[in-house]
Amino acid sequence: MSYSLAIIIVSYNTRTELEHCLATIAEHPPSVPHEIVVVDNASTDGSVRAVRARWPSLRIVEAGDNLGFARATNLGIRSTSSDCVLLLNSDTEVPEGAVDGLVTCLLARPDVAAVGPRLVDYQGRLEISFGAMLSPWVELVQKFLVLGHRAGLPILNGLAERRARHERMVDWVSGACLLVRRREAEAVGLLDERFFLYTEDVDFCAALRGLGRGVLFTPNVEIVHARGRSRRHEPERAQAAYRRSHLAFYAKHHPAWYPLLRGYLRLRGQLPFPESPEISAPGGDGER
Repeated sequence: MSYSLAIIIVSYNTRTELEHCLATIAEHPPSVPHEIVVVDNASTDGSVRAVRARWPSLRIVEAGDNLGFARATNLGIRSTSSDCVLLLNSDTEVPEGAVDGLVTCLLARPDVAAVGPRLVDYQGRLEISFGAMLSPWVELVQKFLVLGHRAGLPILNGLAERRARHERMVDWVSGACLLVRRREAEAVGLLDERFFLYTEDVDFCAALRGLGRGVLFTPNVEIVHARGRSRRHEPERAQAAYRRSHLAFYAKHHPAWYPLLRGYLRLRGQLPFPESPEISAPGGDGER
């Protein structure tokens, strides 16, 4: 049975990284029938012009504004009709056979709705790109592991590598590279557009699991990811977006913890302003 694939790449002022990502795909194109759709969030660095000049047949959706990751991704998904959809960050590098490997992995597991690969940086260092459903305790452990791994602490390095050595069912995989079946993605209403940036992948995977479907991490496919290239252009705005999404996530999934998180951020002077009213805390005060 033949399957088709849409590769959705959202870009915001990442011209150099985007061109490199597209070049790696063009150099080793997937054998599965596919199309690539770049959704540009009103970049000002000439991204659209550069891509059109180099790949005139590639489809570009111009969002007209910076819609954030979730909304722009959904715009790209809705413009396609493939069996499977690959969410791919513009700051990734795709080795030969990687996309086909993900598709093969997904199609071999009828119980799985989405699959994510092992992510590494340009030095081959592991990125912790999967985990348990976010909660205060899980976040504490995750941050401890991430910081220890980045610092090169042998014990935590070893733990991170052991966790990423075996294929396993997980609660979420990173949206930097996430392959999903269209029917399940549409069944949950695609990505929740109330998340402008960050945690939308954890929320999306939770919705997929809510259908009784699995989320799989596989170390058998590796993708290179140069993290945080979009946020370097506007770091303060990116940090505020992270805080808003963090608050929104807790308001949606852990409402009892929402006031505590909000109070903690206020005490630290990190409460974003304005706060989006789209995901409200218990009691409907209209604040995230």
